[in-house]
Amino acid sequence: MTPRTRTLVTGATGTLGNALRPRLLEAGHDVRAASRSPPSADDNDVEWVELDVLDGTGLEEALADVDVVIHAASAPRGDSEAVDVHGTERLLEAADDADVENVVYVSIVGVDEVPLSYYEHKRRAERAVEDSSVPSTVVRATQFHSFVFELLETVARVPVWALPTQFRIQPIDVGEAADAILEYATREPSGRVPDVGGPDVRTVRELAAAYRDATGVRRPIVRLPVPGSTAAAFRSGTATCPDRTVGTTSWEEWLGGRLESAAER
Repeated sequence: MTPRTRTLVTGATGTLGNALRPRLLEAGHDVRAASRSPPSADDNDVEWVELDVLDGTGLEEALADVDVVIHAASAPRGDSEAVDVHGTERLLEAADDADVENVVYVSIVGVDEVPLSYYEHKRRAERAVEDSSVPSTVVRATQFHSFVFELLETVARVPVWALPTQFRIQPIDVGEAADAILEYATREPSGRVPDVGGPDVRTVRELAAAYRDATGVRRPIVRLPVPGSTAAAFRSGTATCPDRTVGTTSWEEWLGGRLESAAER
């Protein structure tokens, strides 16, 4: 009888971590979920542990007897160098000591082409994973629908929406991204694997217009000129992977479901 895979998920309370946990359980994994602030409620199916990759607190305990790590912890709005680069290096060192069989690192499409500091830190983390003696898998995904939604929510009440309308992105449902990542949560590492993207490449104008129509908010959308190489990269679509349309849920479908769920609360 094949033993159950013992899988640690870092960043387990985040958007991706929340989607991964039930899918791993359904696939038969023994799941250990790590967070700086794990929930206090009992969970008979998931073992929660406290882990802070910033200073390494809890690393040895979190990795004890673990076969696979899905490293989803990240700090897009914080100190990404400390968390994504140095935190990943600490995790890899501890994973090597613990004889982990596969570290699955979740990255972002375009990190090697978009000169944004957060993306550059994700790319440095990728290199650390690739150069480590720990067997590994690196999977890049495009932005989640929920990320786009949160950004548009921040401008929803502004009289005029000044947006980088020509930016091109390829949003994906986080559950569909989690399904794709789950395929690599095995004892056998896969190295760098094909990108994971949503069903369509869309401009920010198109996404904002669909949000406006769905919410009934009547606001003019105007183009915000954004200079620089980072903006140029987003306009040219370097953060997309049109040949890897893994997800099937469109922005409009996801948005309709999100608004319907909110109305039922």
